[in-house]
Amino acid sequence: MRDQGFVRIAGVDEAGRGALAGPMLAAAVILPEGFDLEGIKDSKQLSPAQRDAAYERIMAGATVSIAKAEPAVIDSRGLHRCNIALLRRAVAALDPLPDYALTDGFPVPRMPCPSLAIKKGDAVAATVAAASIIAKVTRDRIMVKLHRRYPEFGFDQHKGYGTAEHMETIDRLGPTQVHRLSFAGVGQAALPGLGPASAVSIPEASEPSADSRERMIQP
Repeated sequence: MRDQGFVRIAGVDEAGRGALAGPMLAAAVILPEGFDLEGIKDSKQLSPAQRDAAYERIMAGATVSIAKAEPAVIDSRGLHRCNIALLRRAVAALDPLPDYALTDGFPVPRMPCPSLAIKKGDAVAATVAAASIIAKVTRDRIMVKLHRRYPEFGFDQHKGYGTAEHMETIDRLGPTQVHRLSFAGVGQAALPGLGPASAVSIPEASEPSADSRERMIQP
């Protein structure tokens, strides 16, 4: 792509899409030309220690932005719409804007720059792999902090995903304020105006509102 004249090439990826608790994050990364790609690969292929080391290198040497949607926003707006909006906003938050953006898996409409969806992008494009690392490490650290608030749920171990232990704890104690009540098997409590929330289908709006999300940006 640089041979075609694109200089600032961003990769964007999300973490926490399928989790039952905690936020969903999207990260966008522009790696400078000549960046050492040793250890930069799909975050799922790295150990926690390798991810942490790669995270520090990326944050120190690349342009990074992060967008976050809390569980209540995901419940009210819809998972996929939140996902798309976060990916787009993470790219839009990069300063300067990229010349081109690569997304993992599916296209993102209304990007602020030309973009291309790549199947298994985190495995074949370094910028997308870097974004997957930033999103994963940032979200994991958030879940460790949530573990201190809800130690009985073990968020530091399963990071909010639907393990057998996590499901058993939800069944025994009920969901917390950081659970996604619209997800099947989670919403034993009632969502306002909707009755029992188990397996509720939430109508999707266009995207999260500005006052209901939090975005973190780091140069």
